[in-house]
Amino acid sequence: MKLGIEGKWALVCAASKGLGKGCAKALVMEGVNVVITARGDEALQATATELRALNPNVQVVTVTGDITLPEGRASALAAAPHIDILVNNAGGPPPGDFRNWSRDDWIKAVDANMLTPIDLIKSVIDGMCERSFGRIVNITSAAVKAPIDTLGLSNGARSGLTGFVAGLARQPQVAGKNVTINGLLPGPFDTERLQTMIAAWAKRDGKTYEELAAVRAKTVPARRFGNADEFGATCAFLCSVHAGYITGQNVLMDGGSFPGTF
Repeated sequence: MKLGIEGKWALVCAASKGLGKGCAKALVMEGVNVVITARGDEALQATATELRALNPNVQVVTVTGDITLPEGRASALAAAPHIDILVNNAGGPPPGDFRNWSRDDWIKAVDANMLTPIDLIKSVIDGMCERSFGRIVNITSAAVKAPIDTLGLSNGARSGLTGFVAGLARQPQVAGKNVTINGLLPGPFDTERLQTMIAAWAKRDGKTYEELAAVRAKTVPARRFGNADEFGATCAFLCSVHAGYITGQNVLMDGGSFPGTF
């Protein structure tokens, strides 16, 4: 299937590794020019080299910086002539007990996982509406649908973003201009974040990483973790011309883990 987005410009946040990288790869293979951001320059440049090799016909622009800071967002937005596709992504806050979290912990989580994507949306949405094409995908978490008790900071901040987007995406001046906003909700994907968490659990329980990873994978009905490439493919479809009638939705990718019907 041709996705019809060749030549478009995308900003993919936190794209040097993991799910962000998977999204950038899928877009590049569809002929989309991409601006990719990350805090670590070495990993970002390595990813850029990989992306350019996948499709030498596209432009891959790197912006090293923190997307959660105003200057990081300004630099990323200035790196493209305009933004047709925005993939919001930022690392999640750490797990823990809410009794130990300060107001600063909450502000940091909300700023990174709610206010940053909202500010980026604000910066690009009017241009998208003027051009009658826009695709915004917010990478959030399966915890938005099924909260995880130790991830309260993430549960709260990402749910706040989801609630905001639910209203914005349905405004006729947005949806009626062929601009869509959707959430992509990953469950357990084989990324650095999950690997770090499993390693911590293994150390806590006196088990090997391999033992804990196998146990965790068996809790998923698909009996495996997801991979970044299949996540990216779903993201690319939501950014395609074929997904113009899908907006205000939260697409769950969790291998069947969520037990509900809706």
